Amino acid sequence: MVTIIGAVMYLIEGQSNPGFSNIPVSIYWAIVTLTTVGFGDITPQTNLGQFLSAIVMIMGYAVLAVPTGIVTMELVKKQPVNTTACPSCSKEGHDDDAAFCKYCGHSLE
Repeated sequence: MVTIIGAVMYLIEGQSNPGFSNIPVSIYWAIVTLTTVGFGDITPQTNLGQFLSAIVMIMGYAVLAVPTGIVTMELVKKQPVNTTACPSCSKEGHDDDAAFCKYCGHSLE
């Protein structure tokens, strides 16, 4: 994806913008923009280049930032707590496969 975006940006900006001097530099720009780092050392000057830049930024959020947040939330999500109450002490929060209360030792069955 970054190779294609970099090559297209070189075709758009390469003639008028010295920052996009060759395709590897344009690929570097695409990586920096797509990963939402945005150093600002190379910026597009033409309207079409700025439009492509905006599309790449949105793609960066869609491909990297949003899925990373979703995965992180799933990793830190608490497991549902068993609400079976102990008949002896009435405390909850036992493991699903528990046969005895972890607080008082009474049978949960």
